[in-house]
Amino acid sequence: MSSACPVLFVSHGSPMMALAPGEAGAALQRWGQQLLARGDLRAVVVMSPHWMAPVAAVSSHPMPPTWHDFGGFPPELYRLQYPAPGDPALARAVAQRLQAAGIPTGEDAQRPRDHGVWSPLRFLLPQARWPVVQVALPAAAGPADVYAIGAALADLRRDGVLMVGSGSLTHNLMEFFGGRPAIDEPAEPYVQAFSAWVWEALQVGDLAALLDYRARAPQAARAHPTDEHLLPLFFALGAAGWPKAEGAAGRPSVHAITREVQYRHLAMDSYAIG
Repeated sequence: MSSACPVLFVSHGSPMMALAPGEAGAALQRWGQQLLARGDLRAVVVMSPHWMAPVAAVSSHPMPPTWHDFGGFPPELYRLQYPAPGDPALARAVAQRLQAAGIPTGEDAQRPRDHGVWSPLRFLLPQARWPVVQVALPAAAGPADVYAIGAALADLRRDGVLMVGSGSLTHNLMEFFGGRPAIDEPAEPYVQAFSAWVWEALQVGDLAALLDYRARAPQAARAHPTDEHLLPLFFALGAAGWPKAEGAAGRPSVHAITREVQYRHLAMDSYAIG
């Protein structure tokens, strides 16, 4: 087998991404083709903010239904399906690793697949052939807690498991719905400032700054009135063992798949890590 699977953080943006993906969708599709060229992909483990639970529960449904967990969108959006199977054996392996790390967990055999999972996977892996297991975001978790969840699962990467944190680099829905901007309107300055700050912290390997982003990042409270859509970034960083210096320059290996902004307020940054 080749080296361990990379880890992704993807911004899934609006539910409309599934129908109007913009450059972000095309970029994820190109990256997914590169991933498949490796030839070692076995399964996917995803954390989405659209499944929040008391503990880091794991989905063990053998064939999770596609859940259209939103309202007020065009009818064609509700007809989309992502029929990838689940993997109860992988779900147990995930839960065992979390338990071994002292992280409260459990299995949920009824959980459907929310749009934070299937919307970006429609572009990354449109074939829907590979099993997908979801890990719940604990409702009381902060950045360091979520980083630890990802770190507990890092060894799965060497068995062909793609680890994905699916969230949104900025997520101010009050402003988004207040103006109903078009997908290609120019980005708000606060969105650009927050995105640039996160990108710089990733480039220099400043985990301490990222964990303390609400105090240190520009316009953090405006970019994220609540934490949940940024927390999957920390799941991805933990799973990647980031920061880990690689190469002659001694910099962490983080590649921007896309840094598009949609609808003025939604930074669609997606990163491949490791």
